[in-house]
Amino acid sequence: MLLHRRLIVRWIVVLGATLAIAVPGIALAQTMSGQPPVGSSAMPEITRLHHPQGPMGSHQGMPAGAAAATVPGSTLPGSTMPVPTLPGQDAFGAVQEIVHLLEVDPKTDWSTVALEALRQHLIDMNEVTLRADAAATETDGGVTITVTGTGRTLAAIQRMVPAHAAALNGLDGWSARAAPIPDGVLLTVTANDPKEARHIRGLGFIGLMVSGGHHQRHHLAMARGEFSDTH
Repeated sequence: MLLHRRLIVRWIVVLGATLAIAVPGIALAQTMSGQPPVGSSAMPEITRLHHPQGPMGSHQGMPAGAAAATVPGSTLPGSTMPVPTLPGQDAFGAVQEIVHLLEVDPKTDWSTVALEALRQHLIDMNEVTLRADAAATETDGGVTITVTGTGRTLAAIQRMVPAHAAALNGLDGWSARAAPIPDGVLLTVTANDPKEARHIRGLGFIGLMVSGGHHQRHHLAMARGEFSDTH
């Protein structure tokens, strides 16, 4: 009988030691996998960090996989490891952003969406930004810029510069106009205010082309198919 009791006690001691080792191990494994410990409803801190809530972090209304592609610091499904946020190419990223905005907007009419028009416009932007020649001459109250190019660059200049001049006209009291020349466009921007005249000259061609902040709205409207021009 005494031997039997000793065996029972020894078995209880071994079982207790085994449980003492196993339970923390299970909790640790669950924590490392991003799951809450047994009996806990709390979301692990790493999960909260990678899935922010609120207007910019909410996944409501987003298609499957869109969150991981567009929300900085997001994670791939089933993983707590962050994924890259840069698209690797600026025009690709611009289209990706527009697609995300279209997909989260329940009013999007997919029968009118024109992403190819946006892609062609982004090609124009690339040509004008990186390949056009721009020679500036100071004029009374501002600057005149001769913007020239050949082939695809010339076509992009002829589409973009006149349209952008129309958008600049009246901005900050500026007067902007574009006139066609055989190999490009003559862009003139002036102001009556001497301070604004210096501002215009300091901006130069590319600074003037990015002024006004209308491009982002223009891109979204173009992707929606709301107008046919492609400046």
